[in-house]
Amino acid sequence: MLKKQDVVVFDFDGTLSAKDAGVEFGKYCFRNSLRPWLFLPLALVATVARKFNLSGIWWRNNINRYQDADTVKKFAPDFIKQHKMERFGWSADQVAAERAAGRKVLLISAGPNFLIPELVKDIKFDAVICTQRDPEKPWRIKSLCWGEHKVAAMDEWAKKNKIIPNLVRSYSDSKTDLPIMRVASEQVWINPKTGMRKD
Repeated sequence: MLKKQDVVVFDFDGTLSAKDAGVEFGKYCFRNSLRPWLFLPLALVATVARKFNLSGIWWRNNINRYQDADTVKKFAPDFIKQHKMERFGWSADQVAAERAAGRKVLLISAGPNFLIPELVKDIKFDAVICTQRDPEKPWRIKSLCWGEHKVAAMDEWAKKNKIIPNLVRSYSDSKTDLPIMRVASEQVWINPKTGMRKD
């Protein structure tokens, strides 16, 4: 018999941390390598395609086409050290408080798997779920964790852990998270510029 379990979900970019890790990693690569500049025409086409299909995969893959395995291996470690400083000061304490209250705490992020888990390694989440990219071809998305996919990700985690999730609270900064925010009993909207809760 499945047991009901209180769950809290956090977004990462703009919610627990200022700025978007994926976007900032792209900027970092452009500052430190010639390779992204060679793929700039394709990235511009992908940017236009994004306007017509926000949830699309094609533009997401191609906007990051310069991110080969060597680029990620070379630049991700130092970027992660720097980007950790963008995290809002309250984040670790709030996660700890939710867990202390007996809730399972999940981080569900659209950010890539070669960044997000390391960026929150020092925070005790019960699960960190993010967009999975191919290790050999990191520009290629294997599974997207965005919009309604976040609800599916939570449900899949619950199924594996043999529980019925009761989503008591969800934290986000973006309307793209409305699907999972609507499932939650309480929606906590964060101002991505200040890290403060919106009224």
